[in-house]
Amino acid sequence: MTTNEKIVSFIKQTFNQQDSFIPLHEPRFYGNERKYVLDAIDSTFVSSVGEYVNRFEKMMAETAGTKYAVATVNGTAALHIALLMAGAEKDTEVLTQNFTFVATTNAISYIGATPHIIDIEESALGMSPKKLKERLEEVVEMRGGLPFNKQTSKRISACVPMHTFGFVSLIEEIIEICNHYNIKVVEDAAECIGSTLNGKPAGSFGLLGTFSFNGNKTITCGGGGAIVTNDEALAKRAKHITTTSKVPHKYKYNHDEVAYNYRMPNLNAAMACGQLEMLPDFIQNKRELANLYANFFKELNITFITERDGTEANYWLNAILLNNLEQRDEFLEFTNSNNVMTRPGWELMHTLEMYKNSPSGDLANSIDIYNRLVNIPSSVRVNN
Repeated sequence: MTTNEKIVSFIKQTFNQQDSFIPLHEPRFYGNERKYVLDAIDSTFVSSVGEYVNRFEKMMAETAGTKYAVATVNGTAALHIALLMAGAEKDTEVLTQNFTFVATTNAISYIGATPHIIDIEESALGMSPKKLKERLEEVVEMRGGLPFNKQTSKRISACVPMHTFGFVSLIEEIIEICNHYNIKVVEDAAECIGSTLNGKPAGSFGLLGTFSFNGNKTITCGGGGAIVTNDEALAKRAKHITTTSKVPHKYKYNHDEVAYNYRMPNLNAAMACGQLEMLPDFIQNKRELANLYANFFKELNITFITERDGTEANYWLNAILLNNLEQRDEFLEFTNSNNVMTRPGWELMHTLEMYKNSPSGDLANSIDIYNRLVNIPSSVRVNN
């Protein structure tokens, strides 16, 4: 058997699916999801007001290890609002990483800011503190205690590191560097729910953190997102402007500023509550799968991405690194032609038409990772 044939055979055996299509990541519903959704339907509160929204926000704060959580309609909306709460503004720059899903940079663009693209490092596939420090030393000029890019004359208003595939980035080092330059950090933890660094959950390190509950995430409610923070004032304001800035009143519809209809419907929140109850079981299942993969790929002398010391990853999407672009593309073609879904990493932000002129430093690491990385099936396994 060729190496690619061995990998396909192992994945089919591991998921106990010899003939049917094996997706990259599909949701699992075997807790209280159906019960809670039907209860929400029976209550008639199916839109943005309902007990499950309140319950979800409480559960989410506990999961993220923060004092407050605000439910949103999706993860991109959560990041958009979190950036506003952090003080990011139009005509400023926001630091983010080259290897990320486009929603990260899109949220920056929503506020009229410019993404300033930073390279990643290989251990966790997140923003590189080394490259971040080098870039800031190169371009920053402090004016009145605030960092400005002397090449563009724009203020650098925030930094958005993303925790990739469930691996916690080098977030403490990133925050230390940003604190030196008075730059607020918003964590994009869309993929990292339940992952920890020294026991502290991803999303709880920065001023604010954001999560996604899209259909392909570790837990899902079809759509949905959340903002988490320990700052009461920011949490209250985030809740206010994500719910159309409606002033509380028994019957009047008064709104005190331009705001957003980013509310999570009660139906989605009901499903999310059921999924959050299952999160520990899901993560244990996914970590067992990752261990099987790690042992298998070690025998093949193929790099399998594992959690770094001091962290516990949820292993949302498992990933391997092949030798080069040609080998990557051959693997993608073979697996997807044999009922095993695999995919490359996202197109790098600096290559996308709308971001190709964004300021950036050296991006060699992300280019190398993009050319070699493949995600492999990572769903919670049933009856294994």
